[in-house]
Amino acid sequence: MEGDADIARTAALFADPARVRVLMALADDRSLAASVLAGEAGLTAQGVSAHLSKLLAAGLVTAEKSGRHRFYRIAGAAPELLEALARHSPARPVRSLREGTRAEALRTARLCYDHVAGRLGVTVTAALLDRGALATVDGDPTTRRRAGDRISSQLQEHPYVLGPAADDVFAALGVDVEAAAESRRPLLRFCLDWTEQRHHLAGALGAAVTRRFLDAGWLQSRTKAHRAVRLTESGSAELERVLGLVSADHG
Repeated sequence: MEGDADIARTAALFADPARVRVLMALADDRSLAASVLAGEAGLTAQGVSAHLSKLLAAGLVTAEKSGRHRFYRIAGAAPELLEALARHSPARPVRSLREGTRAEALRTARLCYDHVAGRLGVTVTAALLDRGALATVDGDPTTRRRAGDRISSQLQEHPYVLGPAADDVFAALGVDVEAAAESRRPLLRFCLDWTEQRHHLAGALGAAVTRRFLDAGWLQSRTKAHRAVRLTESGSAELERVLGLVSADHG
């Protein structure tokens, strides 16, 4: 027989600020070496090794050996738990210009697992709705949080379907909806963005859109150390052309 879920044991893994920084560095689904993670979290090699051991044991990261190095990748429920906790958590005090710049970058545009989040993510999702690529079935034509939404990174239920202009709009962006639909994961999923408190597109279609943006050079990582991304000038021009987003962030 098994007892109740040991919530405290899992929660304790997220109680250490340095350990959370390690997870945040992996939250864009890249595989990173321990040395890179140590630099991002401000830890010694010994310190990051201790945290990674605990995360490995809990199934929140996986490790793959390549040559002389081991590369770590986020796993299990860690991405969803990070976003859910961030939604409930106050902002940390910014003590330097570098910290302030990073915090603003994450709010502006970041990767939430394999799709775009932050202001860019919710703005693109709203534009897809306005252009008829998406449609709502609950009478609310916006991406705002619904009364029944669970406060978590990914909504179990959502009011969206593909709209009448889906094929044309996504084709103009270079995204193949039919190919995305062949994935084993749901085509349409949505997250309640923790910084914007509005919905952003996730699921197989959200991942396909993000891959297209990255492959086309419309979206680039700001640094190799964390998951903030930026819209390039060409990306801004394309989003203005297709979606009418004249104020998209880039630079």
